[in-house]
This record gives sequence, structure tokens and C-alpha cells, in this order.
Amino acid sequence: MALYVIGDTHGHRAQVTEALREAGLLDAGGSWAGGDARLWFLGDLTDRGPDGIGVIDLIMTLQPQAAAAGGEVGCVLGNHDLLIYGSRYIPDAPITAERTIIQSWALNGGQGTDLEGLTDAQLAWLAALPAVALVDDNLLIHADTTAYLEFGDTIEEINATVRQMMADRDPATFGGQMRLIFRRFEFLDRATGPGRARQLLDRLGGRRIVHGHSTIPETFAVPPAEVDAPVVYADGLVMSVDTGIALGARCVPFELTPVPA
Repeated sequence: MALYVIGDTHGHRAQVTEALREAGLLDAGGSWAGGDARLWFLGDLTDRGPDGIGVIDLIMTLQPQAAAAGGEVGCVLGNHDLLIYGSRYIPDAPITAERTIIQSWALNGGQGTDLEGLTDAQLAWLAALPAVALVDDNLLIHADTTAYLEFGDTIEEINATVRQMMADRDPATFGGQMRLIFRRFEFLDRATGPGRARQLLDRLGGRRIVHGHSTIPETFAVPPAEVDAPVVYADGLVMSVDTGIALGARCVPFELTPVPA
């Protein structure tokens, strides 16, 4: 049962569809062709690109098709997914002392067609997504941060807390809570080495963290046109898979090999 992950897609449905066809996961008509393979998206589905709604539609369509074939299509929440959700329901809620959620969404590449086109079904689907998933020995998260531990002590607690946050839509707390997943670079801290990555794995399980959020071109100085592989760092404990599609890089579904013992 092969396992693939895709980093931040940011509204680039055409590139995602093409990449999935090249990987043998979609057929010519755009339907699931991956059999019992598993495919996980690591959040930030919308904003910056032309068709965030199309990306959401694609994933929602593929989920039952993959399940019927014995496979799986999953997705974890990213900070942009939280931003657009908050912008629909509580746009004027503060995210900082100076900025509202919808202002932050607009400044971070928000597309009016995405915000206006979201349906109730798509919003409900976003609200039900997990923030963290453990697949085999891979801890799948969006952002390279230990902030997830501020939502709970286990994967179940974290996901329950985030789902409750999405259900409550409390203007007094939503922006501050979602801002935690804007944090980044915590697994690159030169002072602590891989200590923070080990902390997250020790608490939540798994032997390798796989994340998006911080693009490979910006974080590891790889030109966008040259990104063709994930970056493994922090003593092999962490894998970065955000190719930087919004910077002009390709969309690549990376097949994860088993975590070395």
C-alpha cells in the first residue's frame, strides 16, 4: 500500500491533476486510478493560485473513489484553510492587535473567487479535517512547529480541540488559536538541534514528521525549478515536502519510503 504526500497546493488544481496523472493515481478522466494507494494532502489548499475551490472539489471527489478501491485520500488542515474558513464566518475577528482575519487572508494571497465560491458542503468538509494524522510511522502535519501541542496531548485531543474551534467560531479566540499554526522553522533551531522534532514525536507517536508550510525554495535555498525531492533534516526525523508551487515549482506527489529503523 504505497503512501504519497503532497505539500501546499495553493489553488493550482491543473498542476495537481497533472502530477497525480503522472504518478498513476488519476486516470485520463480525472478519476482515482491508484487502487489501494494512500494519498495525503498537507493543507493550504486555497489562496495564491487560481482555483482553490477546484482543489477542494478534487479532494472531496477522490475520497469516496479511493475508499471504494481500497485506497485512501486524506488531508490535514493548513493555516490558509483556517484563514479562508474564518474569513467566511467571522471576517472581522482579530488575528493580531492590528489586523482582522480577512485582512490577513487578503495579505496572504486570498482570492475573492475562492471566498465567494465556497459552498456550505465545502466549509463543513474543511471544518471536519484533522490537524494531525499518523499514517504508518509518519506524523503528518501542515506546519513545522510544536504549536500543535498547545491544542492537546494526543492526536485525538488535538483534532478534537481544533474541530471544536471550527464549530464554535468564537471571534474572541479563533484568530489567536489559528495563529499558532502560522509558526514555522521550529525544527531548524540550531540551538536545540532536533530536540523539538523529538518532542513532537515522543508526544504524538511516529518516527518521522512530514510537513508542508515552509517552502523548500525559501527554507533550503533550492531554486523552484530544481525542486524534485523532499528535504530530510533534523537527524532524519523531519521531511519537508512543500515544493513551493506558488513560487513556480512543480507539484510533486512524493512517495514515502518506510522510515529507517
